[in-house]
Amino acid sequence: MGQSSFNATLAPRRVVDRATPAPRRLSPEKKRQSDLDLKLVALQKDYAELNTAIFEAAQVHRRLCAPRLLRYDEFEIASEIFAVRHLPGDFFTAEETKDGVVIALGDICGKGLAAGMWTTQLVGLLKSHTARESTPERIVAGVNRDICRMPTMRPLASLFLAKLDVANGALDYCSAGHPPAFLLRANGGFESLTDGGLLLGVLNDAQYSRGQVRLESEDTLLIFSDGIIESQSERGEEFGYERLQAQLASTQSASADAILFSVLGAVQDFAAIRPLTDDMTLAVIRRDKVSATRQ
Repeated sequence: MGQSSFNATLAPRRVVDRATPAPRRLSPEKKRQSDLDLKLVALQKDYAELNTAIFEAAQVHRRLCAPRLLRYDEFEIASEIFAVRHLPGDFFTAEETKDGVVIALGDICGKGLAAGMWTTQLVGLLKSHTARESTPERIVAGVNRDICRMPTMRPLASLFLAKLDVANGALDYCSAGHPPAFLLRANGGFESLTDGGLLLGVLNDAQYSRGQVRLESEDTLLIFSDGIIESQSERGEEFGYERLQAQLASTQSASADAILFSVLGAVQDFAAIRPLTDDMTLAVIRRDKVSATRQ
């Protein structure tokens, strides 16, 4: 081996520094932008989770309420609920009992989640008292007492509750501070159902009275929340009771389902592009034409 080769073998090798280079420091402006991007991603995730939770709550509310279309013998019941803010504070239920069908349309004061979260509580109280009491005024009084006994913040709510005997059309009802239901007779006669008492949640010992009517052949009962009559036009006018009565009269020979959509369409046309300011709930109960053998 030559001297030059020997020296080359013994010569120290150059060590290459392969350490990871230090990261470049972001400028203050770019760091702020990076932080904002991270916060935006987190907010988008929270927003998506909130939307999912609201959607699931709305599905629970839908299951607590009656199906959109029901039939009991000669009676057709159609209903619809429109929420102004995701989760409605209105509800409509129909429960068959041993001596009739108990129908309830309630409107919890307020809007959105705050009102909607009370729906489960009130519907539960209604079911509980319906199982124990037989008359509308006692059911309403029992629900009112339970609400008034709540130790913390309690809701205020209006309620129209009725028990319908599908065998003969007898309807006993009680209105707790609720807009009067409209009864349109087959001959064009018109009645307002107003018997009842105070809003739920006002006085623990509030007294409630019972009203009684009978739905005859081709009679129609319209129950609604105040969002219907208080719906406003672009000029700020309210739809009101008179327009609602006139729209009901114009469709009295139609089915309950057709009347429902006719009234809702009239309200929406009246409001035009003006957004909803309150939840809207409408229920139509109509008795079919009774055959001569049943009369």
